[in-house]
Amino acid sequence: MRVAIVGGKLQGVEASFLAHEAGWEVILIDKKPSVPASGLCDSFYQCDVVKDVSTLRQIIEKVDLVIPALEDVAALRSLKKCAADANVVLAYEEEAYFVTHSKKRSNHLFEKLGIPLPRTWPQCGLPIIAKPSTSSGSHGVSKLETERETDDFIRRVGSRLSRWILQECLEGPSYSVEVLGVAGHFIVLQTTELEMDEHYDCKRVLAPAEIPEPLDRQFKEIALTIAKSLHLNGIMDVEVILHKGALKVLEIDARLPSQTPTTVYESTGINMLALLADMFVKKEMPTVSKVERIRGVVYEHIKVSGNSIEFWGEHIMGEADSLKVVHDFFGADVSLTNFNLSRFPWVATLITIGESREQAWLKRCQVIENIKTYLERTTISK
Repeated sequence: MRVAIVGGKLQGVEASFLAHEAGWEVILIDKKPSVPASGLCDSFYQCDVVKDVSTLRQIIEKVDLVIPALEDVAALRSLKKCAADANVVLAYEEEAYFVTHSKKRSNHLFEKLGIPLPRTWPQCGLPIIAKPSTSSGSHGVSKLETERETDDFIRRVGSRLSRWILQECLEGPSYSVEVLGVAGHFIVLQTTELEMDEHYDCKRVLAPAEIPEPLDRQFKEIALTIAKSLHLNGIMDVEVILHKGALKVLEIDARLPSQTPTTVYESTGINMLALLADMFVKKEMPTVSKVERIRGVVYEHIKVSGNSIEFWGEHIMGEADSLKVVHDFFGADVSLTNFNLSRFPWVATLITIGESREQAWLKRCQVIENIKTYLERTTISK
């Protein structure tokens, strides 16, 4: 199968990696000349999908499937029209994306369905979390701890306050799960556990999640309820936080997420991108075999500068240049990295796998020690 992935940042990295794992030929399209996923594809085309529709059509009319890996609404509209004109299947469901692209619209849906979510300010006390309604991930998210910080924030955004979500700041472990839906049939996949950096950007994904079975069932029922209400045709991820024994939904996104699909793939062998392709091409829910063995996985991002290792959210990967897949990278089973012997800093997504999550974590700790040893030797040699 030949697939065109449009967008070369974080979602593009995810899609390119999983597409190659499925054995497909990968064509990557992005308007920038250098993007993280450009080293993970078979061919790369620099093309602005809004301004250069004729070139876009020439590229995609020769593929079996187009996978959007971006969240720009204008680009998605152009891509939808071009794919239709070229009679090429596009793995995109506009109606569900319209709702989930806005946290305000998503929250209204949660309230309508009676799904628990964090209280909004000023009905809650401080501290609160301020996040843009239409930005994904941690972009623009900040914590406001005092009345002065809150007043300064409100004064700073002014008339744009309606574009923001202000919610109570909750403490507790975070979890994510993906749902796939087509023609009224749905599959809820493995729950993963998320760990954030100080800027609320996900720095580590763990599988299987350490969550009590009753809460895991409840989480998956919540995800299924949301998917049914959206009449989901495609893929959606749901993120929650467990606060004082209760699950609260933080956000949903009806598009291919980053980080968690690869984690689920390494843990269960289920390739969400392959399922998504079957759903859009065949318009039916593919059969998912029972997982006989669940492996432990630690998926995390590091930035190495000179003699230091920093653990940051995935934004450091989105800022990197061409990434490569490297196996047995300092002992990590798989790594996505721009590592170069002759330069610092470099970044890497490290994926360690074990028979259990504990074994995967022990391997991960050894990988970090191996990198530290390398840095010490590099410093001495200089």
